[in-house]
Amino acid sequence: MTTAASAESGGVFGWLDRSHTVAKPGFSRWLVPPAALCVHLCIGQVYAFSVFNLPMTKLIGITHSAPDDWKLTQLGWIFSLAIVFLGLSAAFTGTWLDRVGPRRAMFTAALCFGGGFLISALGIHLHQLWLIYLGYGVLGGCGLGLGYISPVKTLITWFPDRPGMATGMAIMGFGGGAMIASPLSVWLMKYFSSPTDVGVMGTFVTLGIIYLVFMMIGAASYACLPTAGCPRL
Repeated sequence: MTTAASAESGGVFGWLDRSHTVAKPGFSRWLVPPAALCVHLCIGQVYAFSVFNLPMTKLIGITHSAPDDWKLTQLGWIFSLAIVFLGLSAAFTGTWLDRVGPRRAMFTAALCFGGGFLISALGIHLHQLWLIYLGYGVLGGCGLGLGYISPVKTLITWFPDRPGMATGMAIMGFGGGAMIASPLSVWLMKYFSSPTDVGVMGTFVTLGIIYLVFMMIGAASYACLPTAGCPRL
């Protein structure tokens, strides 16, 4: 009986199904922008990633770059990969997003972006640059793409009468994310630093968990438009 009920509701992850995210009568569309901002303020961190470049050239030397430390030219590929996969994931997941709805897309984005930080932290611990390329560059980049298009598309759907305002709110969050992430990252690196550690690994783990939680909150707050028209306030 429990199994049947679980199957009917979509199982453990049934709350992600599009049918479970349709807005109930009386739902205010003004609840959607905060959820979008919650996500975009997280993924906007990508534009503050440069604060890690210099510390990551001193992971071994601590106070100066050692011969086995990574070069800035090698670290520059991390941001480049993230932006490339942002574009690729945004371009090729549009149909999937339409099919599964914004909540599942945002759930996936949270796992990718938060998980990318955690894999990168492992790369720092093992001093394996390819793990950071894979974690933040590839997986995190896919999270960026999904996390970018889902709120924008949802906001435009809910605000067909104000498309400029809708996209503006999303872009504001994306830009504001860097303003928050930069000082936060610097503070965390100082907090986790020691005579034998520059604090990057601890910062990656902390940011990964923070972004995962906040993006999940944003995903859980999303609601799909029940009709093709503009909803009532």
